[in-house]
Amino acid sequence: MDDLAGFLAGRWRLEREIVDAAGAPVGSFSGVGVFSPCEGGLEYREDGVLELGSHRGPAFRCLRYLVSGACAQVWFSDGSWFHDLDLRSGRWRVVHPCRADEYRGEFVVLDADRWRQEWRVSGPVKDYAMVTVLRRG
Repeated sequence: MDDLAGFLAGRWRLEREIVDAAGAPVGSFSGVGVFSPCEGGLEYREDGVLELGSHRGPAFRCLRYLVSGACAQVWFSDGSWFHDLDLRSGRWRVVHPCRADEYRGEFVVLDADRWRQEWRVSGPVKDYAMVTVLRRG
């Protein structure tokens, strides 16, 4: 894939499962993610419903993708760097340190209208995994 912005742009339905270290379900997120043009790339916003333990309520997050061809730098909404993304091969792995914990991410393009993100989080504070499937629509 040579045009990351072209692939990502638009509206995506997303389903996220959250499991503990043993693989037991602990939560989910269901909603919509939208990649909109902004200076230097794309702004991403997801909105939906988070279920985590006994909590059920609205949730959102925003990220900024500074895109160059098939690659991007991904930034949090507060302006801090998150990770790089390179989907030329259709698969990308990253490591993001967050204080004492470590986030290991994998991004996989399944086809022109579906892709998957998986984050495994481990450390003294957190120990879980999140798998998100995004479908164009």
